[in-house]
Amino acid sequence: MCGRIVSLLPIDAMAQLFAAQPDNNLPDVPNYNVCPTNSIHVVTGGPDEPRRLTSMRWGFIPRWYKKPNGGPLLINARSETIAEKPAFRDAARQRRALVIASGFYEWTKTPEGARDPWYIQPASDDLIAMAAIWQYWTNAEGEQLRTCAIVTTAANETMRKIHHRMPVILNREDWPLWLGEAGHGAATLMRAANDELLRFHRVDRAVNSNRASGPSLIEPIET
Repeated sequence: MCGRIVSLLPIDAMAQLFAAQPDNNLPDVPNYNVCPTNSIHVVTGGPDEPRRLTSMRWGFIPRWYKKPNGGPLLINARSETIAEKPAFRDAARQRRALVIASGFYEWTKTPEGARDPWYIQPASDDLIAMAAIWQYWTNAEGEQLRTCAIVTTAANETMRKIHHRMPVILNREDWPLWLGEAGHGAATLMRAANDELLRFHRVDRAVNSNRASGPSLIEPIET
């Protein structure tokens, strides 16, 4: 599962790191509470396409939806079934992308049912590139919207302390294969990251609100 992300890296630094041409309509950074249906930073590419740093709606909209909320909100796509689900299978073969994040949030429940948030980030303080799929959705007026979902897999030992699922996080050397620049075999990348890749700490419940903002959201609290 991945339900909120954090985006802190300046746009020019993102473009340089991924060797991607940036679009002009990218979301503002920093953003400490990026929520589903928000626009997020995505890198696209392909065998005959230059890499682009672009903006997409976080929430994949199948073509048969009559409106963006015409069915379940599809922010994640399970790696185990992505090639079979009608909503995802074409995109998994043809339209793969990288979602750029500095970290993400996950939640645990207390015995009383309260939701305690945790901030997960790379142990090396590096950026996270999450595997994603995308597609255009066209509304009744013929206007196109680019939408995406983050690919998830079974959690590694580190993440299982918080949640049984985690995003597929790709190493830099695997970016070309996932984007389709390096031939076939992207399915082999849909696995959990090494246990040493991530670290996490508890943060304040303020982030439980999708209206919360600011750097205090990722600051550790005493547990």
